[in-house]
Amino acid sequence: MDIVTTFIIGIIILIILGLSIRIVNQYERGVVFRLGKVIGLKQPGLRLIIPLVDKMVKVSLRIVTMPIPAQRIITKDNVSVDIAAVAYFKVIDALNSVIVIENYNRAVNQIAQTTVRSVIGQFSLDEVLSDTPKINEKIKEIIDSHSEPWGIKVTAVEIKDIKLPETMKRAIAKQAEAEREKRAKIITSEGEFESAAKLGDAADIIQSHPVALQLRNLQVLSEIAVEKNSTIVFPAQLMTTIQEIKEFMAQETLKNDKK
Repeated sequence: MDIVTTFIIGIIILIILGLSIRIVNQYERGVVFRLGKVIGLKQPGLRLIIPLVDKMVKVSLRIVTMPIPAQRIITKDNVSVDIAAVAYFKVIDALNSVIVIENYNRAVNQIAQTTVRSVIGQFSLDEVLSDTPKINEKIKEIIDSHSEPWGIKVTAVEIKDIKLPETMKRAIAKQAEAEREKRAKIITSEGEFESAAKLGDAADIIQSHPVALQLRNLQVLSEIAVEKNSTIVFPAQLMTTIQEIKEFMAQETLKNDKK
């Protein structure tokens, strides 16, 4: 063979090899069709197919992060809110993801939007704001039940944004303020009740031991004296006690003089 023929044959061989060689990455699987019929699944590595007869479709097995666009949803108690979410899913069956569904990304996106709308509509606004993990789990289970025949596994669904109308925000703020005032009044009343109970106990003790009241008065006077005040007000009980002490001392002196 001359050089031209050899060159042409070499080019043909290179073209055939180029059409035959396929590289499947570690995170991929290759679904091979031969004349339109599935003949097998190619694992990662260097793989060969028959040109013009075989066709390979590569499917990624990595987890896909899919945002669910914000949509206006009416809750169970007729409050309109805008809710956005995010879904995480991955292919667990490469064959079904190719032959059962035309475009699994679009399908999961559509079923996710529909499910979020229907599930949120079953809860009141307070439940949506407080029971988010429960709602996320319910949405995930519903989407996963639809996508499982497609070879898709939904790993998680998270509500990431809840936008309330301005009027509802003001109403919630007023409600929260009222709750705080209610708790403050309850705490204050409980403190007054406990204080009154302690004062009652103290009054009972003082009634049983009158000297305790005088000792308390002396203690108060001692505390006032530390302040170096120029004027000190004496309680009436203390003045009576002092007067009684004076009378007692006078009587004792008179008795001593008579003796």
